[in-house]
Order: sequence, then structure tokens, then C-alpha cells
Amino acid sequence: MKPASFEYHAPASAEEAVGLLAELGDGAKVIAGGQSLVPVLAMRLAVFDHLIDIRKIDGLRGIEDRGDSIWIGAGTTEAEIGRSELVAAGVPLLARATPLIGHFQIRNRGTIGGSLAHADAAAEYPAVALALDAVIEALSPRGQRTIAARDFFTGIWETALEPDELLTGVRFPAETGLGAPGKVAGSDRARIGGSGGRSMSSPRASRGSAIEEFARRSGDFAVAGAAVAVGLAGDGTVADAAISLFGLASTPVRAVSAETLAVGSGEAPASISAEMIGRAAVEDLDSVPSDLHGTADYRRKVGAVMVARAWDRAVREAAND
Repeated sequence: MKPASFEYHAPASAEEAVGLLAELGDGAKVIAGGQSLVPVLAMRLAVFDHLIDIRKIDGLRGIEDRGDSIWIGAGTTEAEIGRSELVAAGVPLLARATPLIGHFQIRNRGTIGGSLAHADAAAEYPAVALALDAVIEALSPRGQRTIAARDFFTGIWETALEPDELLTGVRFPAETGLGAPGKVAGSDRARIGGSGGRSMSSPRASRGSAIEEFARRSGDFAVAGAAVAVGLAGDGTVADAAISLFGLASTPVRAVSAETLAVGSGEAPASISAEMIGRAAVEDLDSVPSDLHGTADYRRKVGAVMVARAWDRAVREAAND
């Protein structure tokens, strides 16, 4: 099939794009890499009178070290994130999630902003943003505002973005000190200013992170997955833990009960069963989806295994740091 006819717009700046969104209203849709939107349009599952293409807006692309955070422009492609030394050093969980996204052709065009704004509950980047307490930046005619990842994903393919808001960037707390704010390494580029988010650097002895997912085929959306970040205190006990589940609800969700169990135990990770953490992580899930890829009960079981595997890998990395 072919998409319904639409008027094409290519704004030169984020401000111009926002102006178009405000002017054109509900009939307008932003397109970046188009890896999710184009198939939807082609199958006429959605119809828009106007498409606002933001690919050529330089100010929406780049990766910047801001000391206590790594800023990534919304238009930065997944392939650029996968090649970034800054991301690999400062946000390793994001780097590890990137190769799991589709195939290299998709990653060459797909963008982090598009992934977050599309808000697929089975996608990797939204789960990582939630696990790491990322901060999402949005621009509207009223100015710029920030939205915590925990408040951003509101429902199936729904976010806290207002109709006239454009997602412009995302800040991830940096796990390592990478230098003074504004330092840019290698081919990574700084494009727009701002301040960093909450630092993950602290007196903790070590950190580890891992992401695990099960998909029917390589490159498919996950049937169930888990992103885990853990910090160990100097005495070897669990100082903090973040466990984000994807493919198991209408949005990515934090496994708060499992996190509380791990931190509240006062024990070293060797005394905490990874299987127990996995079971605790899926206990609080209310409406696990059931479809042709698996029943709700099946997804719960797979999800618990993914959590256990990711927890084990993250803890081993932290212990060996």
C-alpha cells in the first residue's frame, strides 16, 4: 500500500518545527528517521495531512559530555550512538542496548528521539531511559521544559509530550567522570547548550549494567526484556539498583519491588538469588499483554528469566570493576 497524500515540510530549526506544530495542529506529525512512522503510514493505520521532517536540523544532533551527564540530541541516529566512545564510557547500558535495535539499516536512520517519542513498550531505548532516570528535553512555543523519564511514558504509544511540543534531546546521568562540562571526544559533537542531570558518580565502589531480551528473531521487538543497573557499596553490599522491564506492559516499567528487595537486603549480591530477583520483578505486573508471540503467563516467565540474567551480568561487572 501507499500512504495517503500529505504536505511535506522541512524546517531549518527546532523553533520553526515547533511553530509548524502549533500552526497545523492535530493534522501534523513529526518524522525523523521514519523507521516506525513510514510503515504505519504505508499501511494507512494512521493518516496525517502534514509531515514535518526534522532530519536536517543540525541543532538536534550530537553527543556531548556535560560532566555529570551525557546529552544526546533527539535527531542523533542509533548508529551514531553505537559508535560513540562517550556513550560507551559514560552510559554503557545505552551502548549495550543499541545493537539489539532492529538491523543496521534501521539503526542508520532510526533516532533516539524517534524511539522515545514513539514509546513502543517493547523497545530498548525507552526501557534504558527509565532505568537510568534520564531527563527528556522538549521545546514548544512556551519555551523549553524537561520531563523525567518516569513521567514521560503514559500509555500505549503515548507520552507526556503536548501536541505542539518537539522532543529535542535527552540527558543520561554519566556513570563515570569524563572531564569538564562541554568536553567532546572524537567525532561526537556538541550542538546546543544546557546543564547536565543527576550524576551517578558517588562514593560507591563500583557499578555494573546489563540488558537482556528474548525475541522470536534477531532484530524483532522483544517478547520480554530487562535493563538492569546496579551499584555496590564499599563493603560489597547493594547500594542501589534499577530494573526496567520492557515488552511486559503498556509502557516500560520499573520493577520497584525487586529493586527494594535487592537494596533492602543489606546483603552482598552473592547472597541474593538472581532467580529471586527475577520472580520479584514480575510479581507486580498487572496487565501483561497476550498475543500471537506468547501468552501473558509465558511472558511473565520469560521476563523473570531475562531479569535474572541481566541482574547476574550487572552484578558480576560491578564486583569485578
